[in-house]
Amino acid sequence: MSEKQTSIIRIARESGAETHVEPLNLGERVRDLRKSRNWTLEQAAKQAGLARSTLSKIENGQMSPTYEALKKLAEGLEISVPQLFTAPSKAQVNGRIAVTKFGEGEAHATATYEHELLAGALTKKQMLPYRATVRARDVSEFNGWVRHDGEEFLYVLTGVVQLYTEFYEPVELRRGDSAYYDASMGHNVVSTSAEDAMILWVTSLT
Repeated sequence: MSEKQTSIIRIARESGAETHVEPLNLGERVRDLRKSRNWTLEQAAKQAGLARSTLSKIENGQMSPTYEALKKLAEGLEISVPQLFTAPSKAQVNGRIAVTKFGEGEAHATATYEHELLAGALTKKQMLPYRATVRARDVSEFNGWVRHDGEEFLYVLTGVVQLYTEFYEPVELRRGDSAYYDASMGHNVVSTSAEDAMILWVTSLT
């Protein structure tokens, strides 16, 4: 992935441990969730389809929201209604999800790859998933090595590809084969099958 193209739920429970549940302040919980997304009151209200004044009153404990308002809040914050009433653990647990149907990703075509970015609706992702059609047939089609921060996982969906890396011999990957590598190491991928290969790429953003 070039520089231009680069531009979970984990639930932990201590087995057998007794837990003491503190009363939850819904207003503080909603405010914390909003601020964790760096949203203003206006942005959060618009996302949830509520009036700014309504959201402000909820956060300040000046009104008890109806169930319909709770549903809107949860949908706007991309979590479930129960999570509104669940205090976060030390490792913040979020419940976001994004579904991308086949062919509905955000398309970005280049001379060597045709990318379809997945889960585009989610912001502040820790990973960048995308499906790529590999057009290139020779490394000479690239303007040098592709390299960027993070780690990268490649999985071949269709066809056959040749993975070239800066420090290793080229490796052939067929349908079902995968590779995980340090993306700061120069790398290029070309199709060696008659048809353009299709691969799933997942790049870390940290």
